Amino acid sequence: MLAPMDHGEPLPHPLLRAAYTALMYLLTPVILWRLALRGLRYRDYFKRWPERFGFFADPGIEESIWVHAVSVGEFNAAVPLIEAMMERWPNRPVVVTTVTPTGSERVRKQFGERVLHVYLPYDLPGAIGRFLDRVRPRLAVIMETEIWPNLFFACHRRRIPVVLANGRLSERSLRGYGPIRPLARAAVRTVRAVIAQSDSDARRFLDLGADPERLTVAGNLKFDMDVPGTLPEQGRALRARWGAQRPVWIAGSTHEPEELPVLDAHARVLSRFPDALLIIAPRHPERFRPVAALCRSLGFSTAVRSQDEVPEASSQCFVLDTIGELLRFYAASDVAFVGGSLAPVGGHNVLEAAALGVPVLIGPHTFNFSEVTESLVACGGARRVLEPNLGAAVSELLGDLHLRQRMGASGQRAFERERGAVDRIMAAVESILEDQSRCPSASGGTRINRPSPNALDRSRARPPGAG
Repeated sequence: MLAPMDHGEPLPHPLLRAAYTALMYLLTPVILWRLALRGLRYRDYFKRWPERFGFFADPGIEESIWVHAVSVGEFNAAVPLIEAMMERWPNRPVVVTTVTPTGSERVRKQFGERVLHVYLPYDLPGAIGRFLDRVRPRLAVIMETEIWPNLFFACHRRRIPVVLANGRLSERSLRGYGPIRPLARAAVRTVRAVIAQSDSDARRFLDLGADPERLTVAGNLKFDMDVPGTLPEQGRALRARWGAQRPVWIAGSTHEPEELPVLDAHARVLSRFPDALLIIAPRHPERFRPVAALCRSLGFSTAVRSQDEVPEASSQCFVLDTIGELLRFYAASDVAFVGGSLAPVGGHNVLEAAALGVPVLIGPHTFNFSEVTESLVACGGARRVLEPNLGAAVSELLGDLHLRQRMGASGQRAFERERGAVDRIMAAVESILEDQSRCPSASGGTRINRPSPNALDRSRARPPGAG
């Protein structure tokens, strides 16, 4: 087994690193073309594309805490952790990076000027150097599965401890490293702490090359998301505007291959419940208009959130074409189908609906959230369906109040039972920062302070495979 790297050691695989970096530079024209295309859809993104190469005004900050969340889902999971760090270290600047414009919009909506937000630079040494020179992080917290070799190596050389928080690594992602897997292995060996969501994620990080002495399981941060107590009331207020007694189901975070099957399912639902309403929330903003057009082309009376605010009593489909409102509309629904699961995308967050006591339906493809989803299915809070059976499953739930209540209550209990990842991750972060304060010149050999075996069982902050 490889020993964890010390700051004084030369990084391994110099030829592979050189080849990887050369390839990244060769791809720069393609990157610029993609930036231009995306900028046509998001004008603000076009104005900010230099950030992807590390060019932005020096904010004049020191010793920041930097959190990277690639897009909306990862950022939503990170919110309670960011809030906890801001409360614990109120005088320390917080930097949040994303990759997507939708992620950027969520950061601005959630935190405004309380954090510095810029886009993460591409994994080019020059871009990374400029970025680190400007944000000067004391600590880097990388959410879920973002392993960028040049970025991690740069942090290692600068003695910036990296924490992989809410770590998630599917079999597909593990295989996807392919020829650069030795480089990814070397990169993950520089990480100060890998804090995985589940035992299976932890085992895959071990397969990738993570140091077992720096690896713990803390559960899923998404269980710690803030669920405002006013959401049920907001849901009831929405329902009152379109008809409080109407059967309502929602398809959240849908992708293109499953949007037509969802609408086919709704046609079947309407045959039993003629006044039923489908709320459909495409995962990506570029699908907003095409989905509204698809609904209308199939003959559904369709309203759109940005234009109509709420559906009329006669509306059969309502397209949620805004960012950050999904929870409110889950709260206004009787049944939730969570997208990315009929198509082999890997599924999305089933916990948002479960936290609100809404019964959940998912398709067969949930490998991105396998343990969370299976746990929810096992406790009765969710049900797995195949594409041809979606309409029948929705109709069954809409027609059976007691079944909906039973599934919803089971999902809520599972959600509450699994909370606590924020506290476990914060304990690891505090330990790292305390070690830095005691010995600023310490190498990357700091270990996570671990509780006793009995405490591990209670807290789930345990090595992979511990019972």
